[in-house]
Amino acid sequence: MLSTHPAALEPPPAAFMTGARRLLGSALALKLVAGVLLLIVWEAVVRSFAPAYVAKPSGIARVFGAVISNDEFLAAATATLGAVVKGLAVAILVGVAVGLAMGRISVVERGLRYYVNSLFATPMIAILPLVTLWFGYNADARLAVVVFAAFFSIAVNTSDGARAVPLEYLEVAHSFRARPFSTLLDIVLPSSLPYLIAGLRLAAGRALVAAVVAEFFISIPGLGYYILFHSRTFKHNEAFVAVIALVAVGVSFEALLNWITRRYLPWARRD
Repeated sequence: MLSTHPAALEPPPAAFMTGARRLLGSALALKLVAGVLLLIVWEAVVRSFAPAYVAKPSGIARVFGAVISNDEFLAAATATLGAVVKGLAVAILVGVAVGLAMGRISVVERGLRYYVNSLFATPMIAILPLVTLWFGYNADARLAVVVFAAFFSIAVNTSDGARAVPLEYLEVAHSFRARPFSTLLDIVLPSSLPYLIAGLRLAAGRALVAAVVAEFFISIPGLGYYILFHSRTFKHNEAFVAVIALVAVGVSFEALLNWITRRYLPWARRD
């Protein structure tokens, strides 16, 4: 007759079961499980039904290291991200100035609101042919498209934030005889920061998309052209590494803005 050690029949400790349930029930664990399942399904579907050149997780993992260390990829990433950073910088400077003017000066608001809203709703792909005529088929056209894509999100949100400043703040400034410019910088702008960050979050995504679309259309060096070229030459795994790089940049920027909000804007923090 087989003998069983008494310890083997004992139920697992309550602390262990509680920890396991907590791990499986956590949001991070669910995200990881869902991601692994999606990768497995992706791999199985491509292997079963798609041609051999179609990107799949195992192929992307195989070429990932070689691609991100390749000089061509690094040059493309530098060109795209450099254009996005420059375009965002220009859009922030001009967009904040225009947004504050629209939010606090009624004449400016009535004169510009219709045009800003109309251009904000205009698809960026529609203006690409005009931009290339004005700036040529070069990096200047890409920069112009990035500025166009990012400017309106910042201007509209800053304008809304400037109009949403509590009236008592402005009354206190007026009672202390604060100058209009001081009121604008010391009260209106800080109070508009949550709106500005929301606009910047939208503008960053639009700027990244604009840079890639411009590179598709103009065929200039960048991650967009890198994706297009490798897709057309049936190197889908290499092209998808560039897509992952773009996603990583977008997620990193979002994380940076969330950190800035938690660190410097505690009153606007979202729990």
